[in-house]
Amino acid sequence: MTLSTYPQAAPTVRGDIDQTVPQGRWIFDEGVTRVFDDMLARSIPQYEVMRHAVFSCGSQFVRPGSTIVDCGASRGEAIAPFVDALQGQGRFVCLEASEPMADALRQRFAAGCENGSVRVHQQDMKSFYPDVSADLTLAVLTLQFIPIEHRQRIIQEIYEHTVPGGALILVEKVLGADSELNNLMVKLYHQHKLQHGYSREDIDRKALSLEGVLVPVTARWNVELLQQAGFQRIDCFWRWMNFSAWIAVKPAVPG
Repeated sequence: MTLSTYPQAAPTVRGDIDQTVPQGRWIFDEGVTRVFDDMLARSIPQYEVMRHAVFSCGSQFVRPGSTIVDCGASRGEAIAPFVDALQGQGRFVCLEASEPMADALRQRFAAGCENGSVRVHQQDMKSFYPDVSADLTLAVLTLQFIPIEHRQRIIQEIYEHTVPGGALILVEKVLGADSELNNLMVKLYHQHKLQHGYSREDIDRKALSLEGVLVPVTARWNVELLQQAGFQRIDCFWRWMNFSAWIAVKPAVPG
């Protein structure tokens, strides 16, 4: 049995309208946590399309009783439709380094935390990974915030904690393979943000704040990380300019 329909009752939790003005290096503090869902919805092109696509692809590897891990779960938008669709008949593990984000997760999934179907680990993946066997792992706009030197090891951890035939869904902001075309994509991305209510000053301040915090790599580099970890069946299922999503499947046990 697999899930096939994005739940109409997926518990979307919207915080305040994003009016964040970073004063220094970007951090996921209480202020960012409150506005994070609005920030993503206005900043990620085809945001709802991406969310639905993540669920549609991921659901093919999920059934009642499955274990789903969300790496960098933030406020829970990626894992929420799976929690809703499985109605408690699964094991849901959320990893989140930010204390305010982890608190928001515990509030959102309070019933699941109480009955044991949802676990929230406020831990940094640079030094922690849960002892689970996952049918599906989500890493949605997460790896880009982890220092490059830790990424291969973390992808390896995910692979080793995935059941044979299980999958990882990776969504990342990426660099273009050509510098001039990358600049074009960034320009169009900034136009998108302007059209969604951000000012030029907002865009520039956030970009400056994120320097050295959000570090994208090329699409090819991300695929190579997946291949080197052991994933063999890898494909891109969504892309808009400088955002991309892949599904990577762990080989099933021979025979």
